[in-house]
Amino acid sequence: MQEIKKVDNFDFLESKIIQLLETARNQVVTNINTTMVYTYFEIGKYIVEYEQNGNDRAQYGKSILKNLSIRLSTRFGKGYSEDNLSNMRKFYLCYQISETPSRKFTLSWSHYLKLIRIQNEEERNFYEIESTQNKWSVCKQVSDCSSKQRSAERITAEKN
Repeated sequence: MQEIKKVDNFDFLESKIIQLLETARNQVVTNINTTMVYTYFEIGKYIVEYEQNGNDRAQYGKSILKNLSIRLSTRFGKGYSEDNLSNMRKFYLCYQISETPSRKFTLSWSHYLKLIRIQNEEERNFYEIESTQNKWSVCKQVSDCSSKQRSAERITAEKN
């Protein structure tokens, strides 16, 4: 922390305290988002491991997600719908190869919800990197992905 200097101006004191509180608040939000993303990754992993039951491939059943959703929603409230649990599962499946102890998820859950819709792994990685480095909002990320996808579809249609 910075050294506290003698304050002659009350407005200056107030602005320094506001700046400190806003910085702390932003750090808390970032930490919460990061924890949520890691937690959702692990939930997805547990679901996949349960479905596979030691096998290489899963005998996927929707009833697993339905029952899990009911129990988790009863205990923890919103956020554990079948759709969201399915997204956590898909999130793990998309990123399990790059799972290492040092793996850093740097985006929000909303970003990853958009990224897991991209089938091509290289393209998904490209947008993850761009979103991180350029601090893209989810809207910017979706807009850019959508315009690239429309261009690719248009080029494919022109070739046929």
